[in-house]
Amino acid sequence: MSGTVVIGLGSPLMGDDGLGIAALEALRRSAAFSPAPLLVDGGTWGMNLLPAIESAERLLLVDAIRAGGAPGELVVLERESLPRGLGIKLSPHQIDLQEVLALAEIRGRLPRDAVAIGLEPERVELGCGLSPVVTSGLDALLLRIGEQLVAWGHARAALPAASDAAGGRAGSAAVGRRAGSAAVGA
Repeated sequence: MSGTVVIGLGSPLMGDDGLGIAALEALRRSAAFSPAPLLVDGGTWGMNLLPAIESAERLLLVDAIRAGGAPGELVVLERESLPRGLGIKLSPHQIDLQEVLALAEIRGRLPRDAVAIGLEPERVELGCGLSPVVTSGLDALLLRIGEQLVAWGHARAALPAASDAAGGRAGSAAVGRRAGSAAVGA
């Protein structure tokens, strides 16, 4: 088991859909926890996320979430409200998170502690960068993510010193990097 797994989801090429990745990178830069949760850049990986989800004891998904609220509004979906279902697909490349969660549940491996935290998107269309309203909600999102991690037993820890990052531990964002490591990515 992997303890707590935080998966940032979405595509930075689709406007506010890149929120999960942007929030994951901001979490890497601005927060550290002990024990460190596993931070996973889930992008649009679909079925490739199944091993990370099934190995988690606690699962926190970070994404742009359409829930019918105002753009930039904080959205929290507890496990019982996470969308899960299997649908007819024209191609195996169309698998999305809904099917991955359904499969994990069918296999009896969807973590008991699972939550999705995100913001209501303003625009999901081809284009880089988050909308101003979603960008302005990022601090509230990071605060809520931190509160969830603390509720799951992770204590806030000191960030590594800048000299540690300069000493060779800095690098590009990578799947499976632990929170608090000196990873920086875009």
